Amino acid sequence: MSTNVKELTVSAVVIGIVIGVIMTAANVYLGLYAGMTVSASIPAAVLAMGIYKGVLKKSSLLESNIVQTMASAGESLAAGVIFTLPALVLVGAWKNFDFWSTTLIAVAGGLLGVIFMIPLRRALIIEDKSLTYPEGVACAAVLKTGSDSEAKEGFIVILKGLFLGAAFKFVSGGLALLKGSVEIATKFGQSVGFIGLDISPALLSVGYIVKLQVGILVLAGSLIGWTLVIPFLGTPEAYVDLSALDLAWTLWSTKIRYLGVGAMLTGGVWSIISVRRGIVSGMQGLKAAYQNKSNTPSDRMDTDMSLMAIFTIFVLCFAIMLFLYNSLIASFGISLMTTLIMVLAAFIFVAVSSYVCGLVGSSNNPVSGMTISALLVTSVLFLILGFKGDSAILATLGVAAVVCCAACTAGDCSQDLKTGTIVGATPRAQQIAQVIGVCIPAFVIAPVLTLLHSAYGIGVGLKAPQATLFASITKALFGNGDLPMNYVIAGILLGIAVIILDKVFFEKRGGFRLYLMPIAVGIYLPITLNVPIFLGALIRHFVEKSRKTPVDEGNDKGVLVSSGLIAGEAIMGVVIALFLFFNINLKMDVFSHLTGEILSVIALALVGMFLMKTAKKS
Repeated sequence: MSTNVKELTVSAVVIGIVIGVIMTAANVYLGLYAGMTVSASIPAAVLAMGIYKGVLKKSSLLESNIVQTMASAGESLAAGVIFTLPALVLVGAWKNFDFWSTTLIAVAGGLLGVIFMIPLRRALIIEDKSLTYPEGVACAAVLKTGSDSEAKEGFIVILKGLFLGAAFKFVSGGLALLKGSVEIATKFGQSVGFIGLDISPALLSVGYIVKLQVGILVLAGSLIGWTLVIPFLGTPEAYVDLSALDLAWTLWSTKIRYLGVGAMLTGGVWSIISVRRGIVSGMQGLKAAYQNKSNTPSDRMDTDMSLMAIFTIFVLCFAIMLFLYNSLIASFGISLMTTLIMVLAAFIFVAVSSYVCGLVGSSNNPVSGMTISALLVTSVLFLILGFKGDSAILATLGVAAVVCCAACTAGDCSQDLKTGTIVGATPRAQQIAQVIGVCIPAFVIAPVLTLLHSAYGIGVGLKAPQATLFASITKALFGNGDLPMNYVIAGILLGIAVIILDKVFFEKRGGFRLYLMPIAVGIYLPITLNVPIFLGALIRHFVEKSRKTPVDEGNDKGVLVSSGLIAGEAIMGVVIALFLFFNINLKMDVFSHLTGEILSVIALALVGMFLMKTAKKS
């Protein structure tokens, strides 16, 4: 096999860094707003091919693959950070996002995700034929079938979505001509009914990307909470003076979402049990890597980073986190134990994440449940040792943050390595690209978090669902917070019931599955987020039904324009935050409340029609 190929070139690294930084900033906003992020691999691959073929006038499949590898690394890292570190601000342990602490946690977690995934590559991606890695296969299809005309056309489709998403967000969030959400609530007897949706092209697009099965499950979770449990609860005596709208939101925030907490906890534990084979494969992979350390493969397509490089990065990450934990906790003994717990948990959940992504894809990867599991195990150990207060919160969330970053990055890394296997890439080159793609974008996360918190308020304007959850758990365990344990236990039992139903009625039949984590997330997230996600998934369903022949994920223009809409709205959200940070008021607010709501629904419907029309051209 020839080793003289253009792959990890200067142009690929530069383009990858630029796209990676942009995608990272966009996913920081999207994750805080919607509680989920989307893969950057396919849009990054299309952008890379468009730049190479349309601007640089050359065709380079392997360089484009390096670009998408780097870009998706930053996106996945953003998810790991925003799901956990904002909790430190929400509980008051941090007053703001400390730049170096945030950056070092992101770098260490991301690097551990990459290097722990490397020994798993052969066992999971090459040898285990049951693991399909759907996003990786789709991205490979984009790279392999992208002719000059297709690359340029896909590039233009993404740009159209990007400009439309940015314009929509500027009109709604900047000029305030459109509403951010439309909500209706009414009391009937002692109960309350509620329906609403957020006016967001990004959420429609998320729904299109995750498809109908996930859209149905997420909406089903919301309906369990908002149309069954909330009316059943009636009006508690403490809330009798609240309006219908305030009553619905109060019941959700103080009671219903903890059903989701319990269900996610069950999902996290079940995911570990389900992928125990992946954990064993990881151990075997490490053993094989050690035994074969002196053997250099002659085939570049089977060449990983050297064991010495992996060990050096591991020692660096260990030293960084030991230093950081000690500076936060001011106890070397506790810091050392915290670091050891972090390393062990990170390796276990890297194996879990990589295996789950191979089975069901990144969209169904239960990272939230894994992080809850890591957080609770760490909490129990600290409680046994009598460790409480802000130091315990810092240590616990510090472990959870690194584990979450590692799990998210490993899932992305496994998809990228699958793509590389299909297109003939060098694993070592991709792994180096992942390292760069983790380290550089990590430096933009803290400034973006600080900006968004100052402009919108994390936990208020940006709901940050996962971070709010982790803040509630740690406050209840180590501070003066309180968890409604009866709802958590009910959620655990509900999760067990869903798993049993799936095993008995759905798993053996194939097709539709009753996956627990999307249902749990649907219960935990506001229904206003989940309705447009379901509508986006419904659009894709109707588009696919209208097609005479199936279209691969990588060739679906709906996926490309959705990626553009998401990136455009998110980037404009960051830009508007800059205006708010400098006290520049752009709001016009010329319409009445009812007129604004009607126009907002019409505007979102027009975006949906544009999405459907574009997707049908695939």
